[in-house]
Amino acid sequence: MNEKEKMRVEKKAITGIGVVSPSGIGKRQFWANIKSGRSFIKKITRFDSSKYPSHIAGQIDDLEKYSHISERLLKKIDAFSHMALVASELALQDAGIDIKNEDPNLVGIFLGNAIGGWLYAETELRDLYLEGRQGVSPYMASAWFPAAPQGQVSIYYGIKGFSKTVIADRAGSLMALGYARKVLSKNKLNMILAGGMEAPVSPYALLCCNTYGSLSTNNDNPEIAYRPFDRQRSGFVIGEGAGIVVMEGIERARKRGANIWGYISGYGTSCDGVDRINPASDGKELARAIKMALDEARLGPGDIDYISLDGAAVEIWDNSEIRALEAVFGDKLKNIPASCPKSMFGNLLGASGALDMIVALMSMEHGLIPPTLNLEAPVVKGLNYVVDQAKEYKVNRALIISRGRGGINSALVIEK
Repeated sequence: MNEKEKMRVEKKAITGIGVVSPSGIGKRQFWANIKSGRSFIKKITRFDSSKYPSHIAGQIDDLEKYSHISERLLKKIDAFSHMALVASELALQDAGIDIKNEDPNLVGIFLGNAIGGWLYAETELRDLYLEGRQGVSPYMASAWFPAAPQGQVSIYYGIKGFSKTVIADRAGSLMALGYARKVLSKNKLNMILAGGMEAPVSPYALLCCNTYGSLSTNNDNPEIAYRPFDRQRSGFVIGEGAGIVVMEGIERARKRGANIWGYISGYGTSCDGVDRINPASDGKELARAIKMALDEARLGPGDIDYISLDGAAVEIWDNSEIRALEAVFGDKLKNIPASCPKSMFGNLLGASGALDMIVALMSMEHGLIPPTLNLEAPVVKGLNYVVDQAKEYKVNRALIISRGRGGINSALVIEK
């Protein structure tokens, strides 16, 4: 095997998990709620959202209880940066890493999101029109833009290595994870903080999300509104939060005695290129991305034990996802458990892929596959959906699918 081939297939270890979600902050609380199959979607009461077509979401109300961030810094950053900082600290603690002992030039940050930090931005823009330019915080310019969390995490920990922010709609964080693995394989960094964050529960951000055309408007029944692959589906429900992991080389992880949650062994991405919003209905490019991920991991369709579904709960998205899976897995698909855990806490947009991967890692750890909520009458039968309650099942290898507007496809393979 030549060096290029070795680099292509090299696995990278995940040694720390940091999660901030509507289902819980910290991996223990998060997993306890995920395995119980509880819904954390409810009406938005943070502001008057009653006139929005969709005004339900997965929300975080107790972030300050877990925060290590000073009030002085909080005045300078948006909520999505705050979530990223909390998730990063949780991930580092879980990995047993004191960042002060690391060479800052050999640590990187790869994060994804979709819309940036609009709570800070819209508040300051309001002040601009009410008070003029004197009323605008000087931190406005640096607080809202999508790369702000990457910048804030790097400043907080003094990280100076090659880093990247990926903006790819709902596929952002899964792409960031795939990119991080590729960069680690070049042996120019020792470790990377990778994942994503999103904070769409604010007046303007919610307005933007409502123009998406894919949100459920079943506001009177928030807990059953998100119904991926169900005949009564009406779109997805947004959520806020962050999922960040510590990624490092296997030899380094073993040498320092780290607990390895799993390995990222394959990644694939493609683009349908047919519409500025919707995917191609045939699922062919998503199938190609999945095949790329499997090939890179040197696995066949029969080697996957669990599929984490994108589950947009919109006809063209759900149906094309199923077509892609049928094209790749064929008859084997009916034997592979599949679920969409985000139906419990909402679609975290650019952070959704990272949360899905964390759920899959914990499924491997505990031998338990979380359910899809509200899937009562599948549009397409023949898939081995896990519904209503968690299912005991040994998972050694999992496929995570994440997609974005414009037909962006990403697929990641992880191994126990």
